Amino acid sequence: MANIILVGFMASGKSHVGQILSQRTGMPLVDADSVIVERAGKSIEQIFADDGEAAFRSLERQVIAELFGQSGQIISAGGGAFVDPDNRREMLEGGTVFCLQARPETIYHRLKADDESGQAVRPLLAGPDPLGRIRELLAQRAQAYGQAHHCIDTDELTPEDVAERVRAVLCPEGG
Repeated sequence: MANIILVGFMASGKSHVGQILSQRTGMPLVDADSVIVERAGKSIEQIFADDGEAAFRSLERQVIAELFGQSGQIISAGGGAFVDPDNRREMLEGGTVFCLQARPETIYHRLKADDESGQAVRPLLAGPDPLGRIRELLAQRAQAYGQAHHCIDTDELTPEDVAERVRAVLCPEGG
């Protein structure tokens, strides 16, 4: 069985949708960012602070390459992973890629809710204008995200609805 790959910007719903898909399909969920954190022995925020984005992206490439040595998984990739041409090629060849998309305002409100609930602040959004930074990063990543096999707008959908849309694409006759 081929891999199901979830890509898209932070707070687009990749992890939550991945969990639901895993429960409904019985396929294991692998969160690439969690693998990176485990391997580095520190949080993504700490990797960025201690070693910089280039070191994080290098580790991310290693993890992506390893993950695609197997099949039958649901893989949730970090928000910037699909932008890297080598990662993107691995993903597009290693399964069906779904890009989960949301408007900048939706992403901002989801991240703000995460921050208020004690979730970690995202290193790429540190600064005085996080909404502006979200817009900027989405514009930079639009071409890469557009190369996914399928795109799903998550703005008005629950994670359960998104998971059902993924399943409908993979099993159009309800199988």
